[in-house]
Amino acid sequence: MSEPTERILLYHYFERSAGPFRNLSALADEDAERIAARLREEGRSFAGKRSADYLAIRRELELRARSIFAGKGGRPSSDYPHYMTLGACPWLETWYVNPGVITIDWDDFAAEALSFTYGDLFPTMRVADGRPYRRQVYTKEEIVAVIAQHGLPQQWNPEGALGPERYIEVQVWDAAAVQAYLEEA
Repeated sequence: MSEPTERILLYHYFERSAGPFRNLSALADEDAERIAARLREEGRSFAGKRSADYLAIRRELELRARSIFAGKGGRPSSDYPHYMTLGACPWLETWYVNPGVITIDWDDFAAEALSFTYGDLFPTMRVADGRPYRRQVYTKEEIVAVIAQHGLPQQWNPEGALGPERYIEVQVWDAAAVQAYLEEA
């Protein structure tokens, strides 16, 4: 009899009043900018502290991540990803006024629809400190080796004192794959 394998869970944190898998990247530029400006004006959540050029940078980084992932054999069916973390990251709950969380087994997604960055996409793709996982996008198979080498950032850097990586970000490049979770919420 073989031993059971440990389930690997992906986490999606969100503002309960907005619902899960709401994505500024899904909106037209003007609509996304209007919402981002409102969030900055309210200043109540983490999103309200982002710079005015956040959306332009985000769109550029998403395009770069999508291109790298596709170059590694990924098959993104969406132009932009939905975001999750590999494993829990309680710090992300502090980003929201009334946080919610959804957990999904990573085997519930096709491997070709998931890419990973060791840390949030922003610092991973923009910080130049010589760490080997900077400016890298990983496949499901590759991230297992990265974790074996570096561990989970939530475990070795939960407070962010050792760098910007506090979790492994998962980019879900298939909007249909999260649709069922929108309907449940």
